[in-house]
Amino acid sequence: MKFDYLIVGAGIYAAAFVENAKKFKKTCMVIEKRNHLAGNCFTEIIEEIDVHKYGCHIFNTRNKSIWNYVNQFGEFNNYKHTGKVTYKNKIYSFPINLMTLNQIWGIKTPSEATKKLQDVKVKIDNPQNMEEWCLANIGKELYDIFIKDYSTKQWGKSPKSLPSSIIKRIPIRLTFDDNYYGDDSFQGIPKDGYTNLIKNMFGDVKIELETDFFNIKHNWEKYAKQLVFCGPIDKFYDYEFGKLQYRSLKWDNIRLNGDYQGCSVMNFNDDSESYTRIIEHKHFNYKKQNKTIISKEYPVSFTGNNEPYYPINDALNNEIYHRYNKIKNKNILITGRLGKYKYLDMDDCISLALKESRKICS
Repeated sequence: MKFDYLIVGAGIYAAAFVENAKKFKKTCMVIEKRNHLAGNCFTEIIEEIDVHKYGCHIFNTRNKSIWNYVNQFGEFNNYKHTGKVTYKNKIYSFPINLMTLNQIWGIKTPSEATKKLQDVKVKIDNPQNMEEWCLANIGKELYDIFIKDYSTKQWGKSPKSLPSSIIKRIPIRLTFDDNYYGDDSFQGIPKDGYTNLIKNMFGDVKIELETDFFNIKHNWEKYAKQLVFCGPIDKFYDYEFGKLQYRSLKWDNIRLNGDYQGCSVMNFNDDSESYTRIIEHKHFNYKKQNKTIISKEYPVSFTGNNEPYYPINDALNNEIYHRYNKIKNKNILITGRLGKYKYLDMDDCISLALKESRKICS
């Protein structure tokens, strides 16, 4: 049987694409190089805890239609993410809000915060990088506590050489609202884990795990009429214009008794530790297990043999990506976070999949 679409990758984009394609009476086959579906959203039950195996994933969106869409496939809890930061043995509320400013400066009101921030800002007329943007907007002390060392660990380079666009997505609030995704009305985590949610989205579609697309790249057309490739765009084109740069991650997973840190995520912002955060998975689902699983998260260089997580969207890499993106083939769609060389939240990934599947299936 020849399918309408061969989809490479079994993550959340592929699941939404397949689910929507079936509404157009299209047939799909999915191949995945890992031994499980759900991509980086994969969750595994350990000690009765849903462990986020590739870093924590918190579903958040302001798009009601996307929220209604995902709730068809699994029940969500009402988890709201409030961050915590450790810096030189002190713990701060995060994202930066009035409580944070009270902890550092004794600030109590929005008007006091406005005045203090104005006083500490460094006059830089045209910020050219992450460090300059931070100094011009929040001053040196907040930059040192929340940005400087953390970003150096995360990206493997000084904030002086990073684009300011990376940091602009982090909110700064002059209220006591410490909800990280406070601008998004709909938030939560699937009660039965992301793996079950995405499995439900795929339904009965044919999925071949532990199958590397590049072993069949030159004869994929014998399986399907069109290809939907959710992998690295530079690898697809044999690195013709050069390799795109990423940061990767690794985790040290530890089983313990009781409650380790009292919250789901604790960021470690100074350079005394090489990990950037500790995730305690039991706090995502409000269950009272006697055991706990923590994951120390370490940013590492992307070697090509590990997983690419964060694109380094500087001018050089973006230019390389645009050269690849100009290559067009009417039977091939290169998409998803790796195909678009873009950090995509889960709601954005689903929205993209629904849009693209409607366009090519109708």
